[in-house]
Amino acid sequence: MLTPTLHDSDWPGRDLPVIVLGAGGIVNDAHLPAYRKAGILVAGIYDVVAEKARATAEKFGIPRVFETLGEAVASDPARTIFDVAVPASALGAVIEALPNGAAVLLQKPFGVDLDQARQLLAQCQRKRLRAAVNFQLRFAPCIAAARALIEQGAIGAVHDFETRVTVYTPWHLWPFLQGLPRVEIVYHSIHYIDLVRSFFGEPRGVYAKTTRHPAYPNLAATRTQMILDYGDEARASISTNHGHNFGRKYQESFVKWEGTTGALRARLGVLLDYPAGESDALEICRLDAAGRAGAWESVPLQGNWFPDGFIGVMASVQRFAAGAAETMPTNVEDAFHTMAVVEAAYSSSQYGASPIPQK
Repeated sequence: MLTPTLHDSDWPGRDLPVIVLGAGGIVNDAHLPAYRKAGILVAGIYDVVAEKARATAEKFGIPRVFETLGEAVASDPARTIFDVAVPASALGAVIEALPNGAAVLLQKPFGVDLDQARQLLAQCQRKRLRAAVNFQLRFAPCIAAARALIEQGAIGAVHDFETRVTVYTPWHLWPFLQGLPRVEIVYHSIHYIDLVRSFFGEPRGVYAKTTRHPAYPNLAATRTQMILDYGDEARASISTNHGHNFGRKYQESFVKWEGTTGALRARLGVLLDYPAGESDALEICRLDAAGRAGAWESVPLQGNWFPDGFIGVMASVQRFAAGAAETMPTNVEDAFHTMAVVEAAYSSSQYGASPIPQK
């Protein structure tokens, strides 16, 4: 079986230096381990909390810590890729400070809601930024391998997409989420919404309900059920429960595609005991000529969502900045459409289900 790969060992633009704006958990757990693994040059880092920036720089051997945002964005703007890893509420101010025409990778979500996403998109366009959003799940090795197999016709015409996440998420690792009106869909299920769009295109609509968990009194909803409407011939569903604190046995974290001649199932291991996680995996099952299912077989992979997906999304920005690619898969215009589905999901959850007739 052909083993699809996520990215080449080298790519045009790989030598473009990266300035990281933000030194929080995701930068330390994913961005910088990914760049170190790929040999991507990180030239400097800035954070509003200077001690965090200095500690991260020491940990990853980053040569320069900037004292101010202005100092950071003034550093070689013609060649620099700015990796903006700040909470959604802070994106607008950082974008405004960036040099016009800069190449930028923005942390997801692309705003706290659709209104802010509109403003951020307008900012990026006004400043002519070459900007993408860090929807790195598209670039995870298991997802890239599944996409390649689907494009080769390995499971026929895909008509069913399912994501199921039943895990115990340590929400305390992200203190900025405490007290926000929106959490699960806009900060987590947004990955799966974006992924569905990358396979099926734009949905007609969405049915969703997102609910709180009693174990997290200071958090908004952390459990979600969602169906994206692609008509009567295709099903796309997302189910997440981040409060399953009952051991590993029945925890799940997978994406599954079913086609007319086979199926693929990808395990997203990082969510199982995050941030330590487990390895990702991809399996395929094919139907024979008589329609009988064969055994599930493992598809060889190289790498995991964390950190390798972060290599892929940065590589897409570097390729584009170097003129070697015509577009970026997660450019801000595309990311806006993902935010539109997110907004529709919250609207569906707010306004409720169809009333049951009483007579």
